[in-house]
Amino acid sequence: MSAPMSLPSPLDPLVEFYGSWNTGRAEDCLPLPLARAAKYECLGGYLTTSPHAGSANSYGEFRLAALLDGPVRAAGLVPYGTVNLRFADDTWIQPELAVLREPAGGVTWVSPDQVLLLVEFAEGERHGQHRIDKPELCAHAGVPWYLRVEIDYPARSVYLRLSELVDGRYEERAAAGSGERFRFAEPFAFDVDPAELLEP
Repeated sequence: MSAPMSLPSPLDPLVEFYGSWNTGRAEDCLPLPLARAAKYECLGGYLTTSPHAGSANSYGEFRLAALLDGPVRAAGLVPYGTVNLRFADDTWIQPELAVLREPAGGVTWVSPDQVLLLVEFAEGERHGQHRIDKPELCAHAGVPWYLRVEIDYPARSVYLRLSELVDGRYEERAAAGSGERFRFAEPFAFDVDPAELLEP
């Protein structure tokens, strides 16, 4: 009796395209059917995946988006949630929020010159261990403003830090923690107590 014919293993894009990811492959293969990931980011062809943010960051992102909406629109700018920010065909990130100079127009990939400010939420205890140095990428690409949000839910604290690109490097322009006022006038006027981003 002959052995049963074995079927070929299904293609695993993470293995098959290791080190050679690009925007075309991303459009063809992502999201991966068996990977529970919220973010697919890529540096030099190497794809990284991250699980969905915890509830503290998710709540903070939602609240910050709501608070930014009015001031951003009043300045004639356009607020977005996560976008695919493309630096090269094999390098992109997905910031939590982005402020664009004008509407993106239904595109999949946004270029850095369209972005005035992007917002990144630190990922808990791993925030210093990102595999992609996002501020460096954004600075090199000329993104003018970078807003970092750090939420420590057990400590009931939020810290916001806004930096401006000056001579190829980000310099801090405003910073505040829970119970303080986080204020800036450029690139648009904004004033908030970071504690407003805390999950109840």
